[in-house]
Amino acid sequence: MTMEPVRWGFISTADINRKLVPGANESPKVDLIAVASRDQGRAEKYANRWGIQRAYGSYEALLADPDVEAVYISLPNSLHVEWSIMSVEAGKHVLVEKPFSRRAEEVEAAFDAADRAGRLLSEAFMYRHNPQSKRLRALIDEGAVGDVRIIRSAFSYSLYDSDNIRLRTDVDGGALMDIGCYCISGTRLAAGSEPVSVYGQAWYGETGTDWLFTGSIRFPGDVLAIFDCGTAMLERDELEVIGSEGSLFLDDPWHCTVPVIEHRRAGGVDRVELEPSDSYRLELENLSDAIRGEGELLLGREDAVAQARAIEALHRSAQSGQPVTL
Repeated sequence: MTMEPVRWGFISTADINRKLVPGANESPKVDLIAVASRDQGRAEKYANRWGIQRAYGSYEALLADPDVEAVYISLPNSLHVEWSIMSVEAGKHVLVEKPFSRRAEEVEAAFDAADRAGRLLSEAFMYRHNPQSKRLRALIDEGAVGDVRIIRSAFSYSLYDSDNIRLRTDVDGGALMDIGCYCISGTRLAAGSEPVSVYGQAWYGETGTDWLFTGSIRFPGDVLAIFDCGTAMLERDELEVIGSEGSLFLDDPWHCTVPVIEHRRAGGVDRVELEPSDSYRLELENLSDAIRGEGELLLGREDAVAQARAIEALHRSAQSGQPVTL
């Protein structure tokens, strides 16, 4: 029997939505039926543009729609926890855009609310759903690099608009929250464990947010990691897992537009090429499958709390100038 598609609503008309709507419309597992904005006219304009049936002039109105089963929350970072809790309490399953929060306690509270409501909650790290990420983890497990020694990653771009939410302190902006969270997540995936200590350093730009952030992370078994991220540099994104017998290098680890893993060894370089996949569609389908009991949720409480805990510790380290033990 074909699975009945899950009926979705999008809370916000944020720019990131444009990356999810095409996959939602193409998927037989997803039925995008509603969108909400703080302004009715904006919601209607957005709905007409993307062919969405229902438009709501408030987020509360969308949550009151009994036909909506799941919501995607793409609000500013500081609103993720609040609206996740409101959504699950309204009976909706939730996919909340990354980063969930910079405070682990808040993430725990959101998952507690989801458990009480009997609803599923997941953080939207789309790259984790891509076959490239899954193949990376499989290669590590197969011993492709021997013992993992160092993991290095980077993510940066140029942004100098002080009004942009990514650079605003009042909505929990900054480089670590916006893009450094990918480096942390990817490092945790490659390490296969959670950090035991971190050390962070930041340069704070004129908006008060971190415009440049570097971090080092120690994992169990003396696995070390280093990363840098920034909103005031040229565009860069890469991830490399370096071991005792070789390395795995990803030139496009987060967007996965051209999914290729270079397996570098003493004898040369092998290219592991994969078919491109829509990571945003895959994350919607993962939660939809889990809602229908047709699959396991990839990213739940354990991953989201560990991610927030690492972000929180790195911020604390950068502000204090001291390493932080988790």
